[in-house]
Amino acid sequence: MPTLLQIDSCLGVGSTGRITESIGSLVKERGWDCYVAHGSRYVGHSELKSIPVVNKFGEYRHALRSMLFDDHGLASVRETKKFIEKIKSIKPDIIQLHCVHGYYLNYQLLFEYLNEIDTPVVWTFHDCWAFTGHCAHFDAVECSRWYEGECGNCPILGDYPCSILDRSNRNYVLKRNLFTRKENLHIVAVSQWLSSLVKLSFFKDKDLRVINNGVDLQAFRPFDYNRQTKPYILGVASSWNRNKGLYDFYKIRQKLPIEIYDVVLVGLSDKQINNLPAGIKGLTRTESLEELAKLYSGALALVNPTYSDSFPTVNMEALACGTTVITYRTGGSPEIIDENTGYVVDCGDVDGIISAITMLKNNPLSSNACRDRALKLFNKEERFMDYICLYEDLLKEKI
Repeated sequence: MPTLLQIDSCLGVGSTGRITESIGSLVKERGWDCYVAHGSRYVGHSELKSIPVVNKFGEYRHALRSMLFDDHGLASVRETKKFIEKIKSIKPDIIQLHCVHGYYLNYQLLFEYLNEIDTPVVWTFHDCWAFTGHCAHFDAVECSRWYEGECGNCPILGDYPCSILDRSNRNYVLKRNLFTRKENLHIVAVSQWLSSLVKLSFFKDKDLRVINNGVDLQAFRPFDYNRQTKPYILGVASSWNRNKGLYDFYKIRQKLPIEIYDVVLVGLSDKQINNLPAGIKGLTRTESLEELAKLYSGALALVNPTYSDSFPTVNMEALACGTTVITYRTGGSPEIIDENTGYVVDCGDVDGIISAITMLKNNPLSSNACRDRALKLFNKEERFMDYICLYEDLLKEKI
């Protein structure tokens, strides 16, 4: 029986946590054994064999070292050494990496071990962290230091993973030397946009393919609802900040007639909810997929004014519920929709969003077209089966 080991910061929750769970369920159906190694802060229900790499205290200690010394991914030494011994004991046939960053794992120790063994490694890039010296996303500030050869003088030290010191040049060189040494490394980009960046990075000579993420089309489906007296514009994020477009929503609220439209934001903290401008209804993050699907189904549109995103899950979830998407022209976000299912406007163009909302109210796009696009392109069973085919091809190559 083949064994798959997945490594991610989450277990069973969040976008990547649900991806690892879906992939694991599919390989189990095909007779594989499956483990997931993970951090401790984002843990939900899972049917897979779980390997917690650190406890919460260990994550907080790692986060503190990251903030003080720009050592993100270079702490958790004792815990990672123990985890490597666990890898040796389970002897996986395939190792699948997702988010290696996230304050739970020492990537240097992990890759020093991976570079010594011939086990195939598939690494899904959900963001840009693997080929930069610091950040997970750089497009909001249009930084090209990673592309020019070496990071340094990082312009976004305050963004995740925030740091006081700037060691982005050291981190870049370390990553390049570690990651490119793994011969049997296969990169998966979740969007064409991200794939184009990987081709410019120090991973350019590695095997690369695109596998879009998918969503649960049974959970995310159109729900019947009683239309409120006013249509509402919906925003959804796992956490809200400037790059997710929180303050753009403030501007949208100012420009949209309050007597005609409501604005609802999901995923806010209690503090953010208390500080919302009048006319915006704030909700905390929910893990209830049915509740979320009903919110999507009732909305006039999902507005996603993100400044940095590889392939936002919320866009796919909205389409699956038959809801039009309005998004900025950033990252892989525009790839998810077409002219029949949404609108794309330039980054920061709040007036463009207002125009799209007005057009949509007067001439709604087809809910069926949105659902059909999700059925055709973003069925998680089909998308994640692409991983299974990749794993099986890699095992054939080993024989």
